[in-house]
Amino acid sequence: MTQIPFSPYYDLTTPDGVITACRYVDETTILAEVEITNIPEQYIGFISDKKHTFFNLKSTVAQLGVDARTEEILLSKDLRSAEVKVSLFAVDDIGKALLHHLQPGSQVGKLFTKEPERRVRDPYYLTRMFGRSDQDGRPLLSLGGLHGSDELALEKREDRAVAFLRLQKGRFHYDDSIRGFIPTLTKALSDESIRTRKLIHFSQVWHENEARIVQENALLLVRTIPLHIRTVFAHVVDELLPKGVKHTAASVLQPDTFASGDVYELYGKSTQELEHIPLEFYTLEPYREHVFFEDRDQLQNVLEKKDSIFTALKTAPKPENYKCATFVVKGTQLLSLTANDWCISEPTFSEFPGFAHKTRQALLVEGYIKQQPSYPFLKAIEDEVITSQGILLCRYFPSPMMKRYLLSEHVHRNVKGIYFEWASRGNGEFFSHEDRSFLNDLAKFGIPVFWADQRTQKILQYVPKPGKDSGMFVPLEHVQSFVTATTIGIYGSHLVEGSFEGILSEILQGLLELKTYCSHPLLNPSTPLAMVTGGGPGVMSVGNKVAKELGILSCANIVDFVSQKGEYVSEQEINPYVDAKMTFRLDKLVERQAEFHLDLPIFLTGGIGTDFEYALEEVRRKVGSCQSTPILLVGPLEYWREKITSRFQNNVKNGTIAGAEWVSNCFYAVDTAEKALQVYRAFFQGRLPIGKNGTVYEEGFCTLEKMEILSDGWE
Repeated sequence: MTQIPFSPYYDLTTPDGVITACRYVDETTILAEVEITNIPEQYIGFISDKKHTFFNLKSTVAQLGVDARTEEILLSKDLRSAEVKVSLFAVDDIGKALLHHLQPGSQVGKLFTKEPERRVRDPYYLTRMFGRSDQDGRPLLSLGGLHGSDELALEKREDRAVAFLRLQKGRFHYDDSIRGFIPTLTKALSDESIRTRKLIHFSQVWHENEARIVQENALLLVRTIPLHIRTVFAHVVDELLPKGVKHTAASVLQPDTFASGDVYELYGKSTQELEHIPLEFYTLEPYREHVFFEDRDQLQNVLEKKDSIFTALKTAPKPENYKCATFVVKGTQLLSLTANDWCISEPTFSEFPGFAHKTRQALLVEGYIKQQPSYPFLKAIEDEVITSQGILLCRYFPSPMMKRYLLSEHVHRNVKGIYFEWASRGNGEFFSHEDRSFLNDLAKFGIPVFWADQRTQKILQYVPKPGKDSGMFVPLEHVQSFVTATTIGIYGSHLVEGSFEGILSEILQGLLELKTYCSHPLLNPSTPLAMVTGGGPGVMSVGNKVAKELGILSCANIVDFVSQKGEYVSEQEINPYVDAKMTFRLDKLVERQAEFHLDLPIFLTGGIGTDFEYALEEVRRKVGSCQSTPILLVGPLEYWREKITSRFQNNVKNGTIAGAEWVSNCFYAVDTAEKALQVYRAFFQGRLPIGKNGTVYEEGFCTLEKMEILSDGWE
C-alpha cells in the first residue's frame, strides 16, 4: 500500500525541540541551540519563505518570565530535522532563576510558520463555527461555552480577521513556592508526558482588583475565559497591542487543546491598562478544519459538473487494475488531484476458512480490511485525524467489508458521498449481492453513492425505490422521477426484435395522453412513467428505445451474461438506450427478477427466460405481494394460446391452483395498441373485473371479446 497523502501532524508546526547546548551571553540572556527531529514531510516551513517561520516558546517557560528571539533556523527536509539558534532572555527575576536551571534535554518550544496563504481573512470563516461541535460534542470555536460569547469580538483588519478577547479583571502573581519549584520544573521539561503548565498553575495566585498595566522589568500575567479552538491556529498580534507592550514568543494557540488561551504573558512598559488580546488565525490542512459539507460551496459546485469528476478519477495512479481511493474535502483539491494524492493497494484475497474457524476467519477478514485503499482514510476519520466532511473517491466501489467503518458513528457523519468508476475489479460493471445490500445500508445511513459511468458518460446516483429493498443508479436529473414513477416493464426475447416498435410506441403514447386526465394513483398528471427492461438486445432494446424517444425514463436490470465461462450462455450486450440501471452477476439471476417491481408488465415474444418471468408475475399476484394490475400479452392470439392455455388448464384440471384460478383475469392478450389502451382505460376508470373477485378465464388469459364490461363504458 502506498503512503497515505495526509499526516496525523499539523503542517504549520513542528514537534517540540530540545536544547542541545547553551551558553550565557549575560546574566539575563542565554543563546540556546535547539534540535528538532521527526518533522513531518508535510511541514509547510520546508517550502515556505523563511521569514514566515519563528520559534514558538513553550507556554510554561514564558509564564515563568522568559521570552525567546529567533536568531537562525536551519531546516533539512531530507533529514526531517531543524537546528535552531534562539536567544532566551529573562523578563523578571523569576525568569533569571529559570534560565539558570535550563539545561540540555529541556523541551522549550517548536517552530511555527505563519504561511500568508493560510491566514484567515474573512471573519465569517470563524463565526460559522460558533454553536457547532465536533463528533464528540466539543465546541469547535467558543469563548466560555458552546455558543460563543460577547467577550469575543471579530473584526476584519486590512487583510486578516482579528479577534479581540476581553480580559478578565485582575492579574496573576506567583507565591513564594515558585522559586523552590523551579529546579524540579526544569527537569520535568525533559519529559514530554508531564504537563508542566498545569504544575505552575498551583503557584499562581489571582488578584482580582489589580490593574492590568505592563511595568518595566516585570511580567504581566492576565487571563480570558477559556477559549476553545479546534478549527484554526491562533496567533497574538503584537502590533495591535498598546504601544510599548509585547507578548512573549509563546504566542501560538494550538487547535488540539480543548481549553487553551486563558493565560497570556506580556511585558514592556506602558501606562495604558490592557483591555483585550488581539488574535489572528491560520487555517489547518483542509481535511482537519472541521468544515461541514454544506459550507463547501465550491466543492458542491464542482461536483455538479460531471467532467470534473471524470477528470479527477483519471488522476488515479496506474496500473488501472489496482484499487485506489482518496478523500476530498475542497473543490480546489478535487480540481488539482494528482496520482500522489491517492492511496493505492493490491489486496490479496484468499478464500476465508468459514464460520467453523471463527478466530482465523476474523483475523483474515481484519487483515483484508486493512489492505483496502479506503481504510487509511476511514480509520483517520474514526481517529479524528480527518475532521472535515468530504467525499470518498474510488476507482472501484468499496468492498462490503468496509461496512463496519463506513457505517460507524464517526465516519458516516463525515463521508458525504462516495464516487466510484467501476462496480468491481473482477466483474467490471456488475455488482455482487453483497454490494447491493451494502448500497441499501449506505442509503439508510444517508451516504449518497454516485457512479461515474463510463458507458453512459453520466454521473448516476444510487436511489432506493420507496418501500422496496432495492434500487437503481439513476441520472441526477431523473432522481425524483424514478422515486415517484409508475413502472412499465417489457419482458421478451433477446434474440428477436419482431415488429413491436410501432405498437409499443402507440401504447406508451396512449398512456402518456391518458395520464393527462386520469386520476388513478398509478396514472395521473403528476406521476411520471418509467420503463424497465432487462437491458439487453431484442425486444428489450426496443422497449428502452421507444421509452427514450418518448421522454420516459429508460431503466434496466442488467445481468452479466457475457463474462461467464464454461457452459453455454447466450451472450447479451447491453443496449445503448438505458439511462438508469442496476447490474447483477449471473449467479443472482433469480434475485434480479425479484427486483423488477413492475406496476404494468408487458409481455412480448420470448423464450425460457420470458416463461420464467411470466410465472413470477403470476405468483406475485396469487400471493398478494403486489396489487392486481393488468398484464398485457402483446402479439397474435394463437401464440399466447399455445404458450399459456395448456399449462393453465392442466393446473385447473389437477387442482394445483385451486382457489387461485382468478389470476387468469390479470392477463390480457392484445394484438393492437387500441385494444391495449382499452384495457388500460377500463382499469384506470375502475371498470375492469380484475383480482380475486373477478372472472376466471378458461384460456388462462382474457381477450377483449370475453371481457365482462358494459358496452357503454368503452371509448
